[in-house]
Amino acid sequence: MSVQERPAALAAVETAVKEAELDFERPRPEVFVVTLPGRRKLKTLVLLSVGEHSLQVKTFFCRRPDENHADFYRWLLQKNADMYGMAFTTDEVGDVYITGRIPLAGVTPEEVDRLLGCVLTYSDDNFNPALERGFASSIRKEWRWRVKSGHSLRNLEAFRHIAEAPDDPPAAPPAEPPKMD
Repeated sequence: MSVQERPAALAAVETAVKEAELDFERPRPEVFVVTLPGRRKLKTLVLLSVGEHSLQVKTFFCRRPDENHADFYRWLLQKNADMYGMAFTTDEVGDVYITGRIPLAGVTPEEVDRLLGCVLTYSDDNFNPALERGFASSIRKEWRWRVKSGHSLRNLEAFRHIAEAPDDPPAAPPAEPPKMD
């Protein structure tokens, strides 16, 4: 390792997150915790850790699925084939992360921006399909409880197609927010 690679990588990460105007913290000098705003998954926290030889990228994706384990994990493994610089991984209890590692020599502001864009895309685009595969029963149960108790279905609307059983009466459409004049 070149003596200059680690300081250059740290500078590249800092430049990338500042240029992208992302919220971030530095709990340690070599660690950046970056907040990426999402559409389906409201936000994604990404750990960027500059080690002696590589930059590690890691984010929590979702907890261990409640059901349909084989299909859930098979689907994630198939997604890995098309991912750039990272992959879906699990910990010892089955919780799912997106992780990657690149050598320090490849860390540039442009590459960090690309990796953060990939993390956001992989997390956001795959979040709802993952929940449908691994948590469908919980989604249906939550849907029924909210309908019965009159609670908002706003954050479950994306799952209406799996939540409403064919013989269930349809839930009322989401109410329009009040207009502010």
